[in-house]
Amino acid sequence: MSATAVRSFRILLVEDDPGDTLMVTEALTDRGFDHELHVASDGVEAMRFLRDAAAPRPDLILLDLNMPRMDGREVLLSVKEDPALLTIPVVVLTTSDAPTDVLRSYSLHANAYVTKPVDFDAFILALHRIDDFYLGLVRLPGS
Repeated sequence: MSATAVRSFRILLVEDDPGDTLMVTEALTDRGFDHELHVASDGVEAMRFLRDAAAPRPDLILLDLNMPRMDGREVLLSVKEDPALLTIPVVVLTTSDAPTDVLRSYSLHANAYVTKPVDFDAFILALHRIDDFYLGLVRLPGS
């Protein structure tokens, strides 16, 4: 893509907690990157968005694990089993630090697992690090 045709990075945040959604939104807004943030409040909504041909394909998915209707583990499995979606990097962003959740997420081909810090500043720093790595350092499919 030429320098004059640079587009914003598309992020799908799958998060059922409005407070966490607000923190992620604020953390991404104050960065120097051009973001297009889409929010799904549960796994059903996320999969509907991802399978909608008219919806923009995200460059990165930030995925909570514990959600109603369809949890993050089910979303991760669905994404990684779908040939049209499997190349989208998925960062699990959750309050769970259970070793079984970490192992299960990586077994389902999560690209990273980040436990949400309780401290607000630490949470913002964690998001900035994810942002710096995935949207600043590495080359993603479609970019």
